[in-house]
Amino acid sequence: MRVTIAGSSGLIGTALVQALRADGHTAVRLVRRPAEHADEVQWSPDRALDPSVLDGSDAVVNLCGASLGDRRWSGAYKQELRNSRVEPTEVLAEAAARAGVPVMISGSAVGYYGDTGDAKVDENTPAGDGFLADLCRDWEAAAATAADGGVRVVNIRTALVLASNGGILSRLLPLYKFVLGGRLGDGCQYFPWISLTDHIRAVRFLLDNDDLSGPVNLTGPAPVTNREFNAVMARVVGRPAPWIVPGFMLKALVGEFADEAILSGQRAIPAKLERAGFNFEHNTLREALEAELRHRQ
Repeated sequence: MRVTIAGSSGLIGTALVQALRADGHTAVRLVRRPAEHADEVQWSPDRALDPSVLDGSDAVVNLCGASLGDRRWSGAYKQELRNSRVEPTEVLAEAAARAGVPVMISGSAVGYYGDTGDAKVDENTPAGDGFLADLCRDWEAAAATAADGGVRVVNIRTALVLASNGGILSRLLPLYKFVLGGRLGDGCQYFPWISLTDHIRAVRFLLDNDDLSGPVNLTGPAPVTNREFNAVMARVVGRPAPWIVPGFMLKALVGEFADEAILSGQRAIPAKLERAGFNFEHNTLREALEAELRHRQ
């Protein structure tokens, strides 16, 4: 299989490239800088992509997007978050349709659902309210050109990815190890999660499963509240986590991001994956944390 990947330098993209190559597949990386290796092709996400770049590709995987939590959400940064997702997706979708690529896996997030409280949500749940929900809705819509051109498009609505070498765990582990971990706000908001291992396995499953298209939740089968997440983290790390960070303090520190991504959440379940017969390697948060932290040692 020949898979062309945009956003291959990030946490998920790097792991996907390694997994594909380990199994003997060809991973072609779209890069913004001049290509330096035989497996790289330079592109500009804000310009049309020559469809010939995708000649021979069995799939396109779109993982583009600036990090949601790296900076305070100013008006300029919110526009950057949109531009880094919607425009590249439109460019890739058009090229995939013109090149006749069979399948396109395109990024999205469980933020699509907005704040859902304790109600379970699956892929049939409509979009919620707020900046993140609007962003995800437009992000997914940007792939429509590919679907209209006969490409099987899968929008992966990704939860918090737990990884040994990056992502949210790289920020949280030092806090918990120094007994600075704790509950965020009232702790009732849901924190949907998925291990990096299962995320990559799920993407591979979606690449091979012709019956799946449209939105697919990439979440672990047992979402937890922030209160539960904190308790499990404390047990796995072996440190108490007694602190409570009030909501007003989080809002003062990171602004709108706190409201939309820290103090609210989604009890999202992977209904489509489970119906299709996907078997998770990590079914509980504790299993995922213990496995990923073993890799870190």
